[in-house]
Amino acid sequence: MPITYQQEFLVTTEREARPLLEKHWEEIAINKDHIKLNPDWEAYADLEASGNLKIFTARNDGALVGYFVVFVRKHIHYKDHLFAHNDILFLSEPYRKGYTGIKLIKFAEECLKADGVSVLTINTKTHRPFDGVLQRLGFNHVENIYSKFLRS
Repeated sequence: MPITYQQEFLVTTEREARPLLEKHWEEIAINKDHIKLNPDWEAYADLEASGNLKIFTARNDGALVGYFVVFVRKHIHYKDHLFAHNDILFLSEPYRKGYTGIKLIKFAEECLKADGVSVLTINTKTHRPFDGVLQRLGFNHVENIYSKFLRS
């Protein structure tokens, strides 16, 4: 059965996403000794209820194999435009070869454009980059972010 792509809601994806989220955290999180995975599911639900959270999924024969989650809101500098900022993007390892990730991002782009979003930003981790894929999809490298752990 082919991979299907859809926009879904937290209520239909949260339970299934939890094991993928754990794998995602194990693969890419930094400062794991100090910062444990502990999603604020209520905050996600509130954002979704206000129209500021969009969840896009990839499924194989109904099973969740990937997700792309964005926060959507008017930009404080550009109030005439909606910006979608990537929160998390993950594909189970067997689906990383081929076009599953590209199709998931393209599907999300189409949905967000239809919703009136002007700009989509996707962040990548420097230790797990996929910049080449994003550049092939027409994204531009526009910013670097530096991080420093402050509490011990």
